[in-house]
Amino acid sequence: MYTEYTLGATDLAHISADIMRYRNTIIRALEADSQKDFERITESLPAQRARIQHAVDRYAAAGLRVSRSGRSEPEDIEAVRRSLDQYFSVASTTVQLLTQEWTAVSLTERETIRRKAEEHASDNAGPKMIQVSLALDRLLDTVADVAKDMRDEGTKAIQRTSLLLVGGSFFIAFLNLFFTRQRGGTSQHNDGLDEREIDSGHRPIPRPLASDTPAAILRQE
Repeated sequence: MYTEYTLGATDLAHISADIMRYRNTIIRALEADSQKDFERITESLPAQRARIQHAVDRYAAAGLRVSRSGRSEPEDIEAVRRSLDQYFSVASTTVQLLTQEWTAVSLTERETIRRKAEEHASDNAGPKMIQVSLALDRLLDTVADVAKDMRDEGTKAIQRTSLLLVGGSFFIAFLNLFFTRQRGGTSQHNDGLDEREIDSGHRPIPRPLASDTPAAILRQE
């Protein structure tokens, strides 16, 4: 689980990189020298946006948690979504202005629209991009906090399991020692009984001498 969370943090870092790539694409579109270059540059924007939103949705669909310090993944991921929606909305306006520029008839009108697009990208899209970065940074901090909690919980679980294993090993060793001693005492007791039975059952009977007569034997008795 802890590994999954560290991988989740890596995914969020990739999301941040994709957003910067999207921002750079808008800047390149502002610098395009022809309508053909503009269209070639901006044709990748829908796929880039879809990839970013899909990555955020995939992360949000995972098991989000609240850390012991009170940091909330569900709240932070929603903040990222809101900031992304605001930025994409402003960026779309920039692209629309640039599209109008290349369809304008007069050079003066094109220059006016270009200047308006540049100001919009700087004054509106720029601050929204900063808000996205701040929201992502906060989410990354929350993910790290939750991962720390999970790592600590895993460490405690391992320690408890180790104690149980050690206690079980000592208990099994005690049982083995107890039964070994019990078998040893029983064996010694049985051996003593066998020896006594052998002694009583095989006492030598005195053999009569050649000089003994029945009368002498009777007198001895």
